[in-house]
Order: sequence, then structure tokens, then C-alpha cells
Amino acid sequence: MTIAAPDLISTLTTIRDYIRWGASRFTEQGVFLGHGTATALDEAAAIVLHTVHQPYDLADAYLGSVLTLAEREAVIELIERRIVERLPSAYLTHEALFAGLAFYVDERVLVPRSPIAELIDQRFEPWIDESDVIHILDLCSGSGCIAIACAYAFPEAHIDAVELSDDALAVAAINIDKHDLAEQVELHRSDLFDDLPEKSYDIIVSNPPYVSSAEWQALPAEFHAEPAMGFKGGDNGLDLVLRMLADASRYLSEQGILVVEVGSSAQTLQDTFPQVPFHWLEFERGGDGVFLLTAQQVAAYHTLFKSAL
Repeated sequence: MTIAAPDLISTLTTIRDYIRWGASRFTEQGVFLGHGTATALDEAAAIVLHTVHQPYDLADAYLGSVLTLAEREAVIELIERRIVERLPSAYLTHEALFAGLAFYVDERVLVPRSPIAELIDQRFEPWIDESDVIHILDLCSGSGCIAIACAYAFPEAHIDAVELSDDALAVAAINIDKHDLAEQVELHRSDLFDDLPEKSYDIIVSNPPYVSSAEWQALPAEFHAEPAMGFKGGDNGLDLVLRMLADASRYLSEQGILVVEVGSSAQTLQDTFPQVPFHWLEFERGGDGVFLLTAQQVAAYHTLFKSAL
């Protein structure tokens, strides 16, 4: 039986209490985790620590700190909203971590969670020499998290962030301002390459919509709280990916690389082009469905990619 709120507030007092209680509630209620946290404890910790204005890596010694009455009420409200409304926690806190950086998020953008963050941390090594990286293109930029993380990883590079959604562009602008990167990261409203001036990029990176129509319908409620435009990739999930492959050769520098997350559509893509040597990247921190092609490979199969449109 659920404890009534007044009794709960008097029974649970510390940060640790509320993280433990929140995790139990999430498990009990079958909350789906898939937006940046792997366990119910992590999900509860993200909500509790944000609510009391503490960092996610708060030292254990402070977990015994007693919360004020107002803090307890605020924590309980967010945890219950997470359960009842089935919103990703980042929409409740308006904050998500990506590549060790904090980003503003709301319902206008997907919650950042791509394994591409690990590649950015590694500066895309060994696939490219960071000293040669001058121009980076982030397609389907959403919140701007990939573009901004690239700006930190390659401080001498200029990053173009392309997005079609006006709502997402507004959020990306907030994050560019938040990280004071207006001189390094430039936003473009474009449908992929369509309205982008021709330019050679050393890295083209993208986490585009890649969910098939059937898969979209079956996703848990938390995903349907996010903008559908960020998911839907057509009947087989590859509508935008095929367009990227067909046009990327015009925009890659001679030593450039194309890195695209296709997630659950990875096998469909490989089956569509069995002769293409996609390099499927592996990640120590989890995640899959990200391929890498060199500029030479993209050019070699250009005609094949075009014919698939």
C-alpha cells in the first residue's frame, strides 16, 4: 500500500531515502528506462539531485543530508509525475547529460542519449586525426548536443548544425547560448543537405530519425512523449539515411568520415546494401547501430546509394 504524502514526508528525510523510494516506485510501476539512465536508481537519483540543485556525482557523504519540507514535496511531485504522465525525466527537470555536458531539453526535442557521445569523447580516433579537423557537420541536430559536444572536443573546428524543425532549432539556440559557443557552432534550417551551401567537411555525423513505422507504434509511452518527427524514418526506417548516403560524397573532404546512428534499422541497412563495407562501431559504455564510412567508401558506392532512392 502506498504511504500517504504527509506520512511519507515525515518518514523519509534524506537524499538517500528519496532516491531509494523513487527507485522502488519506478520499479513497482513499471516505468520504462531508456532516456539516459540504465537503472531505476539512476533515474531516481537524476530527479532527486536535480530537484535539490546538487550535481549528479554528489559524494556519498552528502547523501545523508536531510531535505527541507519544500524539497521533499518537490521531489515527491516529480517522481509521481514521472510515473503518472510517463514523461522522460529530462522533460521534468529540463536537463540531460550528454558527453559529460548538461543540456536544456523540453518536449520540442528528443532527449540526448546517443552512443555517439563516446566517439566524440575519443575525438573519433583512430578514424581521423584531430589536428586535421576544421569543419564538422551535424545533421538532424535536435537539441544541438552532438554539435556542441564536438565543439568542446575540437575547439579549433567550426561546426554547422542542421535541423528542419523550428522547435528544435529554438532549443539548440538555447544550448548554444548556454555553452557560449555562438562563434563556433552555426545553426542552419535545412532538410538535410538541401539548403546547405556546398562545403567540405572532415566529419559528417548524424543521429537521424531511423525508426520504422511499425516499430514506432510499438514503442513504450515515454517515447511517444517525444516529438514523433525525431523518430519516424519511413516504412523501413531508412528514408533519411538513404538520402544522406546518396548526397554525402559532395560534402566530405578527401580524408573525411561519415558517422550515422541507425539503431534498430542497422540490419535493414546492411541487408539493403550487402556489398557495402559498413564499419559497425562498438562502444564500451553500451549502444550499437552506428556505422562509419570513409569519404572514399561513400564515393565508391555513390551510384549504388543514388539508385536506392
